[in-house]
Amino acid sequence: MTDSNAPSDFRCGYIAIVGRPNVGKSTLMNQLIGAKVSITSRKAQTTRHRITGIQTTADAQFVYVDTPGFQTRHSNALNKTLNRTVTNTLTASDVILYVIEAGTFGQADQQVLDLIPADVPCLLVINKSDRIKDKSALMPFVQQVAAKRDFTAIVPVSAKLRFQLDNLQTEIGKLLPENPPIFGEDDITDRSERFLAAEIVREKVFRFVGDELPYTSTVLIEQFQQEGNLRRVFAAILVERDTHKSMVIGNKGAKLKEISTQARLDMEKLFDGPVYLEIWVKVKSGWADNEAGLRAYGYE
Repeated sequence: MTDSNAPSDFRCGYIAIVGRPNVGKSTLMNQLIGAKVSITSRKAQTTRHRITGIQTTADAQFVYVDTPGFQTRHSNALNKTLNRTVTNTLTASDVILYVIEAGTFGQADQQVLDLIPADVPCLLVINKSDRIKDKSALMPFVQQVAAKRDFTAIVPVSAKLRFQLDNLQTEIGKLLPENPPIFGEDDITDRSERFLAAEIVREKVFRFVGDELPYTSTVLIEQFQQEGNLRRVFAAILVERDTHKSMVIGNKGAKLKEISTQARLDMEKLFDGPVYLEIWVKVKSGWADNEAGLRAYGYE
């Protein structure tokens, strides 16, 4: 869709998705746009970047921004950088989706809520509502949280099951400003394939290695080549210690093979073509010791 083809009342804007870690922000965005552009895992703080997901309909373009979960426990360089990403995104958004987990509201949730500007329309999104067996218990919880701010709308959802996501998108659409589309109608993200490849590998590392591996481990794409429909991807998993390297490789390389296979399959689905993937594991001590080092490895 070009600007000239868009109707005069076309709506387009940025929608920030915010919340404490592990409330399902990335899953929510992926489901809303219908493609996996933001990685997910059970490990807290999987999302480290400002990830944009785009969905274009006949009369609107939704530009979702998935943010890292706001960190309150540790004040290191990584978390300061992540938190700055969250606050910058909030001030630049047209609509904010404040995501919490059904039945759970703690200090970390309140701290995120306190960051949301008063002059930006904010929807309360209560995720994982399918986990509440006694539905009558959900209403008092909703009322408790709703009293904390004048929310534009309150929508209980299950991102994983796509429950109520159409209703949520309808509510968002009402709040978007009248603007021509920013991106092409077939775009699903503003991120490069190289970036997405790194994120996919990082997701598999956390998914298959588990909590033993520090979340400061990351992935660097050393080469990304395209020959026709074939992508050749050469990636390095950067870890802090030799013991971490052994965890990722596994017994006789079994863990690394599993990571590589699953990452390749996800890339082929996202890129809609064959992928040749090679992965190495490297110890890179000191790479995340300061903010300059974080920026060098893609943190914003």
